[in-house]
Amino acid sequence: MFFQSKTAQKVSFDKMITETELSKEQQQPGAFMNGAAISGGRTVHIDRALLNRNEAGVGEAEVESASSEVRVPLWKRIFDIACILVTVPFWLPIMVAIGLWVRIVSPGPIFFRQERVGYRRKPFRILKFRTMRVNSETVTHELHLERLMQSDVPMTKLDAAGDPRIIKGAGILRATGLDELPQLLNVLVGEMSLVGPRPCTPYEFERYQTWQKARVDAPPGLTGYWQVNGKNKTTFTEMIKLDIYYTKHMSLWLDILIMLKTFPTVLLHVWETRINKRVRKASHKTVMGQYNN
Repeated sequence: MFFQSKTAQKVSFDKMITETELSKEQQQPGAFMNGAAISGGRTVHIDRALLNRNEAGVGEAEVESASSEVRVPLWKRIFDIACILVTVPFWLPIMVAIGLWVRIVSPGPIFFRQERVGYRRKPFRILKFRTMRVNSETVTHELHLERLMQSDVPMTKLDAAGDPRIIKGAGILRATGLDELPQLLNVLVGEMSLVGPRPCTPYEFERYQTWQKARVDAPPGLTGYWQVNGKNKTTFTEMIKLDIYYTKHMSLWLDILIMLKTFPTVLLHVWETRINKRVRKASHKTVMGQYNN
């Protein structure tokens, strides 16, 4: 079947929120941008009020029981493989060109492999084009992630303000997401999907609260509901809620909608990155000018 059952698609977002154990102090106000999803032929609107509801009292056993009911529909696997095979002439030459660039500008392997937490907590090794110098330290990234998880601030990338660890040209690869093209191989072998929550590291997963672990009840994806509904403008908690929403409302139409929204979202992100870079340069020149005077 290419579509989920009617019962599965009527799982409400309210019920998903009641399966959390958030206290009032843990609610995250603020940066969420209203979104909409297509599920079962109808539009489901999500607003900030729904995301910030506090429904406590559900234990870990109940959360695990609820997550065990999630089933990945057959249409998702077929859709992924079909899309990849049809677009081979487009993405394969790009991958070859990027691989050659990485080899030329930086000594070391072309690909970066890292363990991630996959569907139903099953570990796998994700593939990316290497965008950092070999043997770069990772403590800085872990501290940045820790700060994002514990604070109510937008999920900006560490390299948004510049990162001396990245290789030449890596900035545009990261901004466009082209560094993640090798994950198409992860999709082909069934470890990932084209659409789904971004796979987290074991370090991050160990720090999740119980309700946040429902995020792995869908196969991890290259793009997802969070990416097209705010991404760097949302907080960590809002990202988790958006991803859990997707796990409860997976459908062919929602995947198509997310993929269609991905391209303009990436273009907007690239434009914003260029603007921010120019602003930082102008600010730096101003500060240096004042210092020299």
